[in-house]
Amino acid sequence: MPAIQLENINFGYTSKEKVLYDINLEVEQGSIYGFLGANGAGKTTTMRLILGLLKANEGRITVLGKDIKDSYPNHYNHIGSLIENSSLYAHLSAKDNLRIWCDYFDVTTSRIDEVLEIVDLSHVGKKKTEAFSTGMKQRLGLAIALLHDPEILLLDEPTNGLDPMGIRDLRNLLRRLRDDGKTIILSSHILHEVERIVTQLGIIKDGRVVFQGSIDELKELRQQDVQVDIEVKDVPKTLKILGDQYVSIVQDELITLTLDHADTLPKLLRSLVEGGIDVYEFSPKRKNLEDMFLSIAKH
Repeated sequence: MPAIQLENINFGYTSKEKVLYDINLEVEQGSIYGFLGANGAGKTTTMRLILGLLKANEGRITVLGKDIKDSYPNHYNHIGSLIENSSLYAHLSAKDNLRIWCDYFDVTTSRIDEVLEIVDLSHVGKKKTEAFSTGMKQRLGLAIALLHDPEILLLDEPTNGLDPMGIRDLRNLLRRLRDDGKTIILSSHILHEVERIVTQLGIIKDGRVVFQGSIDELKELRQQDVQVDIEVKDVPKTLKILGDQYVSIVQDELITLTLDHADTLPKLLRSLVEGGIDVYEFSPKRKNLEDMFLSIAKH
């Protein structure tokens, strides 16, 4: 049973303004699901739909197997969320903020020290949250989301405003929460911030999901559409050997080829050498994961 499943979700803020088109997502229990896309692609809207803050025009959303239309508002018991910025009382301490949220969630205040320990804020004491750094505010927001001990965490751009150390600390914290059995969905517009921790990945572009799979599957795509620069003296003879099976661009003695897959590279080089071509340069150019993300989102 998936932790969260979206089936054929369509949504528009008005009848003339559709922003999500046939969204299908499946988040496995115990996974860290990275939901990636450019700003304005539809990430936050999708998360608001999962929470029930917005209502889909079409389609079905289930949380732990139950349709949120039937389980609302009880599905909130299973989800903790940090959407955009946390609503914090700046003049209050972390503990006082959490005491207010304990009333909202109907949990005992004994939970406060537990969640502050989890997010490494036990040391802040009576310090007012207005004096907190961005990273501390994000961790306090996460503590609020954890107060009622939900099975699922929904985090919208949790690394926004964090410095590299803050991003690293957040990654480590999310790994610990996953190891404790939490399912985590986090959105981002920057792949390299989340690729080290996600087990699943969804990419959204202009309201449409254009990729869903594992990091390994994204890496497999990386092997495709490889370019290679080849420097030779005898360009005409080289082009004759290559034939019309490759798309080529010629600049002086440099030939740039586009290949379908990286596995073609050894065969290509062997055919040139066996054909008597003196190869002075043979430089493959594979896309990194960030390039793949941008390429997928672009198309």
